[in-house]
Amino acid sequence: MGVIRTPRARWVEEGLRALAAGGPEAVRVEVLAQALGVSKGGFYGYFRNRAALLAEMLDTWERGVTEDVIARIERDGGDARERLGRLFDVVGAAETPVISAGVELAVRDWARRDEGVAERLRRADNRRMDYLRELYGAFCPDEGEVEARCLITFSLRIGDHLIAADDGPRTRAQVLAAVRERLLARQAPPVSP
Repeated sequence: MGVIRTPRARWVEEGLRALAAGGPEAVRVEVLAQALGVSKGGFYGYFRNRAALLAEMLDTWERGVTEDVIARIERDGGDARERLGRLFDVVGAAETPVISAGVELAVRDWARRDEGVAERLRRADNRRMDYLRELYGAFCPDEGEVEARCLITFSLRIGDHLIAADDGPRTRAQVLAAVRERLLARQAPPVSP
């Protein structure tokens, strides 16, 4: 009877959880093995060292927040506004460790101290912004308006969960629904006081 090995993807996923919880310093082979309930020997069957795991975690994150999300949105077709609506839903749900807000923030913090990580972050952010430009540009003819909508959309993705302020007489969900409605409008409605 053979030994059942912990799949490579589980090591990467657990590494991303550790990254979200404590930054790259928290990604330690012993800690990951303990969290997975296995010995650390299995780690070395997949990875040369911790640096190799960190690199694969970044590859997984970058692919997960760009090409994987885009493929998921494009798979079901529809016009640009329908695809944007699905994008808001998918990113808002963030049901996987790869696209979670915690990993997003940890990568951004890590990028402040590591130029290689900063380059990956720039590449991922540029890919995401290019995709938003493509979608908004399909129904919004004003280039300045497209850029404004892209920045607002992306800023909400990165920062919404960091805002501790109350939302006035509405719930956060109601406010986000109103923002979504404005962003998906063919022409930006005037902002009422």
